[in-house]
Amino acid sequence: MANVSKAVVTVLGFDRKGIIAKVSHVLFDRGINILDISQTIVDGFFNMVMVVDLSEPTCPFDELQDDLNRLGKAMGLQIRIQKNEIFEAMHQI
Repeated sequence: MANVSKAVVTVLGFDRKGIIAKVSHVLFDRGINILDISQTIVDGFFNMVMVVDLSEPTCPFDELQDDLNRLGKAMGLQIRIQKNEIFEAMHQI
């Protein structure tokens, strides 16, 4: 895979059925591949981090952000997506 453009998707909120399915569906519909995923549930609180491939999206990044934001509001979750370059810059020591 040459020249992969990545982003980090974070999902936080109270656990319920279908979170992974619905977030994955939004990504799939927009040509986004999940490269890595980690999720935990602690005392009913859901936390997920995904690394996704933005190399061949079917929509602009801003539209993807809006779609994930709408899903988050509908499900009572915080869903954020950050391009990898921004995520790395924010978390460097």
